[in-house]
Amino acid sequence: MLLDAASLYYRAYFGVPESVRAPDGTPVNAVRGLLDFIARLVRDHRPDDLVACMDNDWRPHWRVELIPSYKAHRVAEESDRGPDVVGASPAKPGEETPDALSPQIPVIEEVLDAVGIARVGADGYEADDVIGTLARRAGGPVDVVTGDRDLFQLVDDARGVRVLYPVKGMGDPMVVDEAALREKYGVESGSAYADLALLRGDPSDGLPGVAGVGEKTAARLLQSYGDLAGILAAVGDPASGLTPAQRRKLEAAREYLAVAPKVVRVAGDVALPEFDPALPSEPLHARELEELAGRWGLGGSLRRLLDALAG
Repeated sequence: MLLDAASLYYRAYFGVPESVRAPDGTPVNAVRGLLDFIARLVRDHRPDDLVACMDNDWRPHWRVELIPSYKAHRVAEESDRGPDVVGASPAKPGEETPDALSPQIPVIEEVLDAVGIARVGADGYEADDVIGTLARRAGGPVDVVTGDRDLFQLVDDARGVRVLYPVKGMGDPMVVDEAALREKYGVESGSAYADLALLRGDPSDGLPGVAGVGEKTAARLLQSYGDLAGILAAVGDPASGLTPAQRRKLEAAREYLAVAPKVVRVAGDVALPEFDPALPSEPLHARELEELAGRWGLGGSLRRLLDALAG
């Protein structure tokens, strides 16, 4: 089980009232919400291994070099607010990092470390790339837990890779497999979803997409021509069946389409530090965890997680 940590603690922050606070009055709603959600995931799915994947670099330079607009609006938002927590994305799609969330991120990291849940990031890469690499390395089924649709591209029934996607807050997640992709988006695989995503674009990530090609048109093109390479081949084939308008739009976007796959597709070959992914049955650092629990008032949320691990 691979957790998209930043995506989930954002969900936790907005899903649990800010009135949930530590003894000193500091909000800990994201901390407690995330612990409760992990406890539920462990109870419901019983993973052998569990890894919290981190954003060491939420806007990698190599992606920006290819598409300068990539997450550019978030840089402006960060400048307006002042510096944020090192290593944490200053904003998730469509939202700024609330002031009450930033101080909770180091607490989340300390608690996960004390519990013994592996926390893995890689300099120069996003959590998505860490997840993509670990999913590729896995020798068995993988559940990716995220509130970000970008990771639907990893869905692969043959390899047992699926996404658990919280639809609302931190409630029971929707299982996204290839059948779900066909039903919702009209594409046959995770790889096809990545092509659909780069064709339609994503304003929240600064990805322009192909002007005039929305989600439904992108799905129809993929149904007709298979993948992005097939679509581009059709642009150069007068007998391909593309309408003149489609041909013009795709031709005008050739420069974008040449680089977008590398930006949109998650990396699968990131060098990662050594770590133990095994799900612990008891805390790795019990005394430190006890001190954190008292300081931050983690109460029932931490107990439920420890009970789930022990079970």
